[in-house]
Parts: sequence; structure tokens; C-alpha cells
Amino acid sequence: MSDTINLTLKIWRQKDASSPGKFETFKLDGVSTHMSFLEMMDVLNEKLIKENKEPIAFDHDCREGICGMCSMYINGRAHGPLKGTTTCQLHMRHFHDGQTITIEPWRAKGFPVIKDLVVDRNAFEIIMQAGGFVSVNTGSPADANAILIPNPIAEEAMDGAACIGCGACVATCKNASAMLFVSAKVSQLALLPQGQVERAERVMNMVKAMDEAGFGNCTNTGACEAECPKEVSVSHIARLNREYLMANLKNR
Repeated sequence: MSDTINLTLKIWRQKDASSPGKFETFKLDGVSTHMSFLEMMDVLNEKLIKENKEPIAFDHDCREGICGMCSMYINGRAHGPLKGTTTCQLHMRHFHDGQTITIEPWRAKGFPVIKDLVVDRNAFEIIMQAGGFVSVNTGSPADANAILIPNPIAEEAMDGAACIGCGACVATCKNASAMLFVSAKVSQLALLPQGQVERAERVMNMVKAMDEAGFGNCTNTGACEAECPKEVSVSHIARLNREYLMANLKNR
């Protein structure tokens, strides 16, 4: 089996959110199967620069599957064909010689295109800011065993905290819903004792910010969990609905 493959890349090009976009086709030969997907994009951009053409804009940072910035829609799937994998952790050995790869940005009202494959995900930051803070007593550090937290609750909170805010759930959902992201963060903050004081106010504010950003409603298809690179469970959405209902009843 050869260590290199030849590819045809259909990549979305768009100047900004207000400009029309289109697919452009590129040929890229001799791609090492040991490369990551982003390394392949780097090679393509180096080729374009040498040809005095504008390189393709795409987002990335850690390249370790932690930050969630490497958001690309690859052959109709968020982050590509592998389950539980971010784009930066996807390797070219999972593609074959002569294959055509279609690469697009996230498509959602809440994620306007900045340029090419880069979208503005500031809406997620606004939602998190709407969640506010957690109240804790300051002073001397408390003993590690002073607040006892049952293991199932701790594990559920950590599952919510595993969300990296990449937006794959939004990109995958046919309604561009951000429910999985918001619910994961609500669980992360609401399940632990430190988050109890602002619990009701937090969920109300986060859902309000989510709606104002233009994200759709949950479709109940489970596509968000299936494409989430951290495999965050849709069970958090059920908790979000309960938290929101309880908060509304409390306010009344």
C-alpha cells in the first residue's frame, strides 16, 4: 500500500458573511497518509501561495483535539468520517487515492461566515457569559473531603465539562440547535454544589441568550451526540429541559 495519495478537494470559498460563496476545486498530489487533515490543508495553502493565489482561511489552534477550533464539515459530516474525533486529529490514512473530499464551514445563522471555512462562534461565548459565575466562599482552602459529591454526579458533571464548544452539534442538527452545548454547560455548572446559588437564574439566562443568537430548537434525532467529537450525551438536553421548567416554576 502506497504512503501517498492523490486527492481532489472541493472547498467552500467565501469572502465574508454578506458575500456569496462558491466551491472551488483543487488537485493535490502526493499527500502523505501520515499527515493530519490540517497538515494536508497547510500543504495545499503552501502550494497556493507559491502559485500567487490566496490561501484558504481555516480555524485551528491546539491541534490536539482540545480547543474545538478546527471546525470543518467534511464530506457531509462534522469533523469528518471518524466518530469521536476532531478535524485536527483526523489523519489522511482514512481517505483513499483518487478520492474527492468536500470541505465546508459550519452552516448556521448563529455562526456567520468570517471567511472561507472560518465562522464566528462568538455566540457560544455570549451564552457562557450569560451563565454568569458560581458563588464560592473565599478564604483558606477547604479540605478536599469537606464537600462530598457522589461519584455518579461527579461523572455526569465531567461529561458535560468535556464539551469543547466546537459547534459540531449545531452544524449537524437540521435546525442548527445549540441545545447539546448549552445543556452540557448547564450540567457542568448545575450538578456540583458550587453552582447551586445561581442555578435557576443561570439556565434562564443561557437559554435566552441561545434563542437570541438565532439557534433552532432540538430535533430529538440524536445527530448532535453522534457527531460530537467528545461524545457528550443527549441526556444533558433532558436535564436542561427539567432545569428550565423548574426555573420557570420558581419564578412564578
